[in-house]
Amino acid sequence: MADLVVARCVEHITTLPQQSLYGVDDAESACLRMREPAPAEGTALPVLLDALFTEYIPQSFNTPSPGYLAYIPGGGVFPAALADFIADTTNRYTGIWQAAPALVQLEANALEWLREWMGMPVGTSGVFTTGGSMATFNAVLCAREKYLGLDIRPGVLYTSDQAHHCVIKSAKLAGIMPDRVRSIACDAQFHLPIDALRAAIAADRADGLTPFMVVSNAGTTNTGAVDPLDAIADVCRDENLWHHVDGAYGAFFQLCADTRAVLRGIERADSLTLDPHKGMFLPYGTGALLVRDGAALRAAHEATADYLPDVPSAAEFYDPSQHGPDLSRGFPGLRMWLTIKVFGADAFRSAITEKRALALDAARRVAALPHVVMDAPVELSLFPFHITWPGASRADEDAATRALMTDVSKRGRVMISGAVAGGRYVGRVCVLSFRTHAPQIDALVEDLAAAIDDIVGRRN
Repeated sequence: MADLVVARCVEHITTLPQQSLYGVDDAESACLRMREPAPAEGTALPVLLDALFTEYIPQSFNTPSPGYLAYIPGGGVFPAALADFIADTTNRYTGIWQAAPALVQLEANALEWLREWMGMPVGTSGVFTTGGSMATFNAVLCAREKYLGLDIRPGVLYTSDQAHHCVIKSAKLAGIMPDRVRSIACDAQFHLPIDALRAAIAADRADGLTPFMVVSNAGTTNTGAVDPLDAIADVCRDENLWHHVDGAYGAFFQLCADTRAVLRGIERADSLTLDPHKGMFLPYGTGALLVRDGAALRAAHEATADYLPDVPSAAEFYDPSQHGPDLSRGFPGLRMWLTIKVFGADAFRSAITEKRALALDAARRVAALPHVVMDAPVELSLFPFHITWPGASRADEDAATRALMTDVSKRGRVMISGAVAGGRYVGRVCVLSFRTHAPQIDALVEDLAAAIDDIVGRRN
């Protein structure tokens, strides 16, 4: 069975460039046809693999493809899949330290490597999560516990109108209702403006409310913007607020010398969301949270029961159940540990540096195309743009840019996506797959040029 599965997976990976990038046409009908009751008897594995690899898997975005430049790409390095196979077949329980101390230590090692790469101090602690949303939820919970205690209703959280939607969702799950979340309008470069942040905090204090947290962005999903992290850290220090940085997309650019200045101040965060399934190319479902005050993370989650062994000393051994909400869990740290051990940290630094260089090259060449307006510079490896022509209205530009995203993606060599930012629809290019190299950038520019000619030509 293992040989059959691995053979199909290897074939799948080696043919990624030839596979469709956008396979979700007529998805509603396909899903309706797939509905079925639980089978009374089993089916031979080869038959099931045929259905998976020839019918079901192709009906999706081809996110590991080298041509996938949409949303935030996730590459899925192969050693991580092997780690999951090992974790699932050995099936060791890593929720508490005593059940698998050596394996939990591997996870603790991986979290420590993340701490070092982000420049956060000794004493920082963390936990692996399913992604950025759960990391953000845990961060809001820590901040709420530390600054609000039992009286959570007056608490106010501040963020940019470019923040990921999980910020409002996480706040609500943590008991901070939407009317206590201040979504501050960004500036022309899609950054959280410091003066507006200070004014909002002052206004809420004057109204008798309790500001307690700021969530900033180290690379927004819409435009790739990085908030002024150092200046926001100063505000939080002056106002005694918790500063959480959403680095799900951009934090791993700390490994790239060219972008450390852009991310200056990230090391001062009280907590930091990381998504290794983005910037470290691991499979989806690999997130992490780092908290500067490790005791605060533990205090928000520690619990015990009569049937559990004594909790180890926090100073000696890491216990996952005391740092996150899960008791039963998988073994997410093995993905990180095995992949870093196989490749070494320098391989990741080189890959991130290459993605940055590719994005800069792509932005330069796209900006030179007729009818293109760049909406923001490349701060990390993502840039937004729209198309225009003489006499075009905002509605015309939005419709044409939407059509451009579809047209380019349907040409089949690269896939790109758009978003609404600054009141207009923008196209986006995000370079972050370890499989993406110069030929994909060439294809992007060529297909954009041809599609723009077609779209603008039809409107003139």
